[in-house]
Amino acid sequence: MARPRCIDADLVGKAKEIVAEAKDLETLRSAQAVLLPALLGATLEQTAVLLGIGRATVNRLQRDLRCRCAESVKPVAEHGGRHHELMTLAEEREFLSPWAKSASAGTMLVVSPLRAALSQKLGRRVAASVVYRMLARHGWRKVAPDTRHPKSDPQAQEGWKKNCPKNWQPSPNQKMSKGGGCD
Repeated sequence: MARPRCIDADLVGKAKEIVAEAKDLETLRSAQAVLLPALLGATLEQTAVLLGIGRATVNRLQRDLRCRCAESVKPVAEHGGRHHELMTLAEEREFLSPWAKSASAGTMLVVSPLRAALSQKLGRRVAASVVYRMLARHGWRKVAPDTRHPKSDPQAQEGWKKNCPKNWQPSPNQKMSKGGGCD
């Protein structure tokens, strides 16, 4: 059995004030997400149905209202974003700058030394996927060799295919052994 919902009386009073002064829908819903369970004893599911939102959103709205009303509580981060970043984007850009100079000069970038340098800078091991995601974040891409050489001549290749011998024949200077192969 789930523990009963405990809503602070001060929060209910502030929610009543917010309902009276609400100018936008989100503020009104946040206050209603607190008032419906507190005053009517509605469950989270019932509150979600009444407000036309999901059950998890009711919790989120209640939490947001608590954070807005209590100055001492640290606000919770929004959904999405890089909450577990190892470096800021500016630090990453600065870290990649030596490799950017060498890559623009035409040298090939190998991920293993980059990964080792990143591990040394952070003071912990990092997976190769961290390096690949960092490179993708900064617009780096894998440059793969083309399927054909840029100086290839398709007409010359077709001419060679037409004129090449179908069966290989030994030259007249070579002597054949009894096994059928060349000596």
